[in-house]
Parts: sequence; structure tokens; C-alpha cells
Amino acid sequence: MSELALIIDFGSQYTQLIARRIREMQVYCEIVPPTLSAMQIATKNPKAIILSGGPESVFAENSPKLDSEVWSLGKPILGICYGLQLLTQHFGGKVEPGTVREYGAAEVHHEHQHPLINNTAQNCKVWMSHGDHVATSPPDFNVILKSKNGLIAAIAHKKMPLMGLQFHPEVSHTDEGQTYLHNFLFKIAGFSGDWTPTHFIAQAITTIRETVGAEQVLLGLSGGVDSSVLAFLLHEAIGDRLLPIFIDNGLLRHDEANQVLEQFRHSKIKIQYVDHSAEFLSELEGVTEPEKKRKIIGRVFVEAFEKVANAQGNAAFLAQGTLYPDVIESGSVVGKSHTIKSHHNVGGLPERLRMKVLEPFRELFKDEVRAVGRALGVPENIIRRHPFPGPGLAVRCLGEITPEKLRVIRQSDHIFIQTLRNHNWYDKVWQAFTVLLPVQTVGVMGDQRTFENVIALRSVDSVDGMTANWSRIPADLLAEAAEKIVNHVVGVNRVVYDITSKPPATIEWE
Repeated sequence: MSELALIIDFGSQYTQLIARRIREMQVYCEIVPPTLSAMQIATKNPKAIILSGGPESVFAENSPKLDSEVWSLGKPILGICYGLQLLTQHFGGKVEPGTVREYGAAEVHHEHQHPLINNTAQNCKVWMSHGDHVATSPPDFNVILKSKNGLIAAIAHKKMPLMGLQFHPEVSHTDEGQTYLHNFLFKIAGFSGDWTPTHFIAQAITTIRETVGAEQVLLGLSGGVDSSVLAFLLHEAIGDRLLPIFIDNGLLRHDEANQVLEQFRHSKIKIQYVDHSAEFLSELEGVTEPEKKRKIIGRVFVEAFEKVANAQGNAAFLAQGTLYPDVIESGSVVGKSHTIKSHHNVGGLPERLRMKVLEPFRELFKDEVRAVGRALGVPENIIRRHPFPGPGLAVRCLGEITPEKLRVIRQSDHIFIQTLRNHNWYDKVWQAFTVLLPVQTVGVMGDQRTFENVIALRSVDSVDGMTANWSRIPADLLAEAAEKIVNHVVGVNRVVYDITSKPPATIEWE
């Protein structure tokens, strides 16, 4: 097993970012809720524990707490913001509601030497986000950092590996944030940083073989990065007992079915193609609400697999390329998470599902899956492929799904992607696509008045899909794509470009 850093989430908007920063240092970490008991945490055997920030005040009646026995587990603990204040309260320090509140950029300086702040500047810019603050450090703790306002910014126990930061080391606005985390993980907790793609593959293969035994595994193969890399991993683990099924749901991009089959033609993985497009489109007829569309697609997806499973001799497992962002956005990681949107492979599975779900990538981010794919020898044209949502074009045709709308979205998307490829921009952006809006506008084409559809171009730059910035694509390229779409896609007379980042928006429109 890999060494584990356990992140206890108290509801911070930055908790997932803590995980990303830790993973970047090749340390495996998991996010868990504060409702876990000390015994449950001890069972996981973490090498270190990080307490996240949170929106609550430690004085609030229903604010999340930590099992007091956790402090006695003998594990190095780093409290961040709210986590620091919990540490302070438990060990007899004093937390006060702030008369001076610190939000945004701040400056901290060294007060007392400690390994946590080694190799950081004497005066360092950090990112604060707190109202309450530590007024008095607990007995046996040193104040190691103070802010320019004179507030305590970090404390550390004189003998035990217990410490806390009032600011957020995980955000890019903290100049030396990665150094603070590196010091905690490697200088204090003693991690080796051995969590590499090769290490993950070896562990995953062992787990898959132990879990599956002699049974068969059905895989929902979409041809995208996640399911394709998963196909290679599963085939490495169980060989021909993997049954990859490519279900055409009628919501694919232009010529996608042929492209997927061609991608795997030269591998040892044998794919079965099943056309269920009529069933999907029939169930979606008249449905406009995004969450309902996702739930329907998830249900029909599983029903289709159940039919295939019966024909294949009742496979015991259904494998899916579920990723950590899917789980997080579906509100499935911690107790107080909000559901942003259901993912068909997280929130859309019916309770009557007879097959057990196998999700080897459930704790991985997209960039980590790509790294695993390269280590497995997956062809680069698959690894570099832009992400595509499980519900397909259903979440890019806003409102009701119809064959005519799908035609418009397929043609416009194909033109946009080809334009990016022609100008060598496809590999420069993380994800690009078009969206058909439920809006019609007035236009003039060939001296005639038109009242037709609007297509939105969407392109973002990201690492893992958790956050994203809109791509600064050259205006001439966008103009070329818009002109081709209006001239070649019947029913479109206007093209716009989405310049919203995530957050506040999501990458997909539904």
C-alpha cells in the first residue's frame, strides 16, 4: 500500500486543491469527512493528517468537530485555517472572533524557527481567509509566524509533530505554499514520495485481480481518455475476461463510433459494438431538465449493460471510468458537500443494479489518468483526446434533445475542432466544444431575414477539471470557426464565445 496523507474536510472551498498539491508531490492522499472516528482513521493508517479550512466558526453550535482521540494517534497533524483553530481550542489556547479580519493577500514573517517554515522567506506573501483568529497559542506551542497585522499566523508544538497555519498554503496566491506543504510531508512526516503512475498501476492490478477473482468484467467503453486507459489497465489485469462494450447512445460526436473502433483495432482488446441510440433518444424525448436528462442516461446506460451482461453469461462486474472530480461534484466525498451536478456513472445508477461496480480511477484526477495511460503504453492520440462527458451531446444541446438539434451540434462541433487542429491549437487547450443554445436570433443571410439558432464556442485550459480558465484563442481563429459554422451548418445564424472560467461556471453548460 502507498503511504497515505489523510485530509479531513471541514467544508473549505480549497480542500480539493490541497489534494491536488499533495498529489503533485507524488504523495497519495484521500479526503474524508470529520465524522470519522479516531478508530476509523487509525484503521486507514495515515502517515499524516491535514485538517482543512472551513466556512464555519469554531464557536457555532453546529460547527463540525474532530474526534478528540485523533490528537492522540501520534500522527503528524497540520491544521489549516479552521483546522488551526480546532487545534488551538483542543490544546488550551484561545480563539477569538476577529475585530481585525483578514481576507485575501497578506504578509507573514518568521517569529520562531521550525521545520515547517524552513527555506521560506523571512517575509512571505500568503492568502488569508478568516474572521476568527488565534489570540493566544496553547501551552507548549511556539508562535512561528505572525502576520503584518500582528495576528498569529502559525503555531507548532515544541515536541510533538502538531502544527497549524492560519493561511492557505494550497492556493497559488501564497508565494511559497508548496514549500510549507513539502516541509510538512517530507521533513516532518517523512513521506518518501513514491506514489507514481507505475506504483499506482501495480497496486491497481493487484486490487483488481483480488476483487474480480475468476469473474468477467463488463466495461462501458466510450473511446474517451478515462474509459480507454481503463480498458488497457483491466486487460493488463485480467486479459480476455474483460468484455469492453461500446454502446452507441446516439449522443456521440461526428463519426465517433468509427473513430473509437479504429483506435482499438490494432490492440489486443476486442470491443463489442452495440447500437442503443433508439432507446436513449426515445427515453429523452420531451425532457428538458438537465438533472433528469443525466439520470435517464445513467438508467438506460445500465439497462443496456444488463442486457449485454445476460447475453455474455452474467458478468459479475461493471467497470466505469469514474474520476475524483465526478465524485466530488456529485457530493459523494464528504458529508457536507453540495451536489453541483450528477454524473451518470456516480449518481445515475439504479439501486437494482445486479452487477458490482468496479471503479479503479475513482480517486484519480484527469491528468493522473493520462500519466497512467502513458505508463501503460496507451497510444498518444487517445491520451491527448479532449474530455467528453458521459451524457455526451445531451448536456450540450440545452433543453429537449431532438435529431435535428443533434445534427446541428455535431456539425458545428466538428468544424470547431477541425479549425483548432488546422491551426495546431487542439493540443494547446484542455477541452473545446460547441453548445446549442435554446435561443433564436434575427440575422441576415443572402439579403433575407433569418430567425435561427445560436451556437456557443467553449474552450478551457485546466489540469484536472476542478478549476478552469477560458482559453485565449486568437480572434482570427475564432472568426474562421464562426464563419464556417454559419455558412455550413443549416439552422445557425450566430456564434458566440464563452469567456467564463470555472468557478463560477462549470465547464459544461448543463
